[in-house]
Amino acid sequence: MSTSQGSHRAGRRATPLPVHDQPTQAAPLVVPAPGAAPGLVPGQGSRAGSRRAARRRKASGGTGDGLRRLVPQALVVAFLAGGTSAFVADDKAVRLSVDGVPRTLHTFADDVGELLADEGLAVGAHDIVAPAPAEALAGGDEIVVRYGRPVALTLDGQRRQVWTTARTVEGALRQLGVRAEGAYLSVSRGAPISRDGLALDVRTERTVTFLADGRERTVRTNAATVREALAEAGITLSAQDAVSVVPESFPRDGQTVTVLRITGSKVTREEAVPYAVERARDPELFVGTEVVDRQGAAGVRRVTYSMRTVNGVRQKPRRIGEEIVREPVSRRVRVGTRPMPTSVAGADGLDWGALAACESGGRPNAVDPSGTYGGLYQFDPGTWRSLGGSGVAQNAPAAEQTFRAKKLYVQRGASPWPHCGRRLLG
Repeated sequence: MSTSQGSHRAGRRATPLPVHDQPTQAAPLVVPAPGAAPGLVPGQGSRAGSRRAARRRKASGGTGDGLRRLVPQALVVAFLAGGTSAFVADDKAVRLSVDGVPRTLHTFADDVGELLADEGLAVGAHDIVAPAPAEALAGGDEIVVRYGRPVALTLDGQRRQVWTTARTVEGALRQLGVRAEGAYLSVSRGAPISRDGLALDVRTERTVTFLADGRERTVRTNAATVREALAEAGITLSAQDAVSVVPESFPRDGQTVTVLRITGSKVTREEAVPYAVERARDPELFVGTEVVDRQGAAGVRRVTYSMRTVNGVRQKPRRIGEEIVREPVSRRVRVGTRPMPTSVAGADGLDWGALAACESGGRPNAVDPSGTYGGLYQFDPGTWRSLGGSGVAQNAPAAEQTFRAKKLYVQRGASPWPHCGRRLLG
């Protein structure tokens, strides 16, 4: 296109200044704004900018002023070319997967930790980051983040807190190494585990053997209690039956449980209650003498016993209750404390030992076959009491019997002992 034609078209817009009248000024240095397309500067790099620069070169006719303008522009282009290359080199395309959700992004981060911080992803001790946060980043890298989830796990009755990065119950069981075949799970295997975690009760299958009714029964069970396992084995407990372990305890693998079949009844019996003896000292009675003021009487109590049979074997009765039907009456006895005299005038010089040997063989508690006469000197009860004795002679001390025999001799001579009386004289 000729110069005249170009001037004619330009005249449609506005009359341009002559080239030598336009001010000579270097193009300004413009640094790309953050986020702008690399290498693009306002007024440069676009197709419109290129056309305007070409018209200015034609208008100047290649003079020295045009050369002076090209020098600073060349410097700017060189500067921008180097900066753009560095800018593009720092930009990396990486793949980030968070809890199994992947996405591709561009980043200027130098390492994994910086990338996570830029993305607002905080990780803790129970989370998994691969590669590690300190690892450098390069284009094409894949970063995996798996968040830990707390699980309140009760495994076969044992409760503990564990952490897992699995997102489902099934994945957590596999990660924790829990054998779940045939196990009871409190939630379904496919249930998701949120970041807040969940409570999970797992009861694995166990083998339990029951001994009951003379039989042995082995079952596979994931019951929570021995009582539940008994029901699964078809064993029913009656009210009095007993089990060798606590029925509400957790059944262990390989455990043997014995069931005791118990039948029982109650038996009530009346038993005597022994009476007490109250003794009072009496200075009016001779030593060795006792006088009963009140006879004692036994009481009565009603006792209830439990009678049990265990697996058909009768057990020892067990006392389970009692009540007093009649109170016992105590026996009252006066005990003499007065010293017994041994001398009786008119009878001290006789051979009382020979008389006793003849009458009773020298035995103070001797009683004749008829039961009427007793003691060393064979007193009858009436004669004994007339001499001041109490009770019967055979219950009194030997010294007292001799003393009262002397008194009888002073009263009646040797006539009370018709066969042995002559022994008194030697």
